[in-house]
Amino acid sequence: MQQEPTSPTRHLRIREERGHTVLEFRGEIDIAAATEIAPALDRATDRPGVSIVIDLRSVEFFDCSGLRLLYRARSRVLERGGRLHLVCTHPLTLRVFRVTGLSRLLPPQPTLDAAVAQSEATSGSL
Repeated sequence: MQQEPTSPTRHLRIREERGHTVLEFRGEIDIAAATEIAPALDRATDRPGVSIVIDLRSVEFFDCSGLRLLYRARSRVLERGGRLHLVCTHPLTLRVFRVTGLSRLLPPQPTLDAAVAQSEATSGSL
């Protein structure tokens, strides 16, 4: 069941969908946006066993501040025994993930359905 999204900031919408908390990043994810997003991301990743999907399909620009958010979310989710999956289709952002090695730690999926299916197929480890 899908829950109506909330928007804690103009750069982030959060909703519950099929047992996952979906964090949809929006617009330009730079240092200013990361400062806005971080508190909501920390709240969402603070539960034991949480299942998170970060959806970057609505992102127009993504810099190292965004990478720090993803690494932070991954660390917090792993510490709490949860699962984290990523949705991304933007070629330049995907290239940054490959160059930095993030795509090996957090393989991006092309759709939310693919990310949820991957989550359901794993045992909970990243």
